[in-house]
Amino acid sequence: MGRVSKEQAQENRRRIVDTASRLFREQGTAGVSVADLMKAAGLTHGGFYKHFDSKEALVDEATARAFDGVGTGDRPGDDTDTDGDAAKDARRAFVENYLSPEHRDDMAGGCPTAGLATDMARGATGSAARHTYAEGVREFARRMADDDDDGLVRLSTMVGALILARAVNGDPLSDALLAAARAEASA
Repeated sequence: MGRVSKEQAQENRRRIVDTASRLFREQGTAGVSVADLMKAAGLTHGGFYKHFDSKEALVDEATARAFDGVGTGDRPGDDTDTDGDAAKDARRAFVENYLSPEHRDDMAGGCPTAGLATDMARGATGSAARHTYAEGVREFARRMADDDDDGLVRLSTMVGALILARAVNGDPLSDALLAAARAEASA
């Protein structure tokens, strides 16, 4: 088999990182083997090390990719930087979407703050992934802030409720957690 072009190699790397970003949020970093990841990306297992020195290097990049688009208009709530009533309405709409059954059920495409929390807690404190994650959490809190607070309580309520609702999905408690957090975080 011949060598792939530089453009194809870049596309393959992008595909690996995008696939890893989704799978890591859905299954956790430890739950995804390199072989399974490459299969999901439609590539061969042996090609992984042409792109990355280690799985940890991929975790770093996939974490950054998971936070790509936050604050750039690509995700609901990106208009929370507006002023006054428009900001409150945008924040309320974002909270409604974030704490919805649809978001709860979309772990792979959902919030990296909730989806990667456990992995980051278990990872090395000095890793690039943990640094990227911390910056993403700071930005999320900033976007949830208003004139009266720094957004940390709202963020914690939302992320905590989403994680718990996912953990008990299928039980009526899941929807109750989402509803209670929506009421609190929308206030």
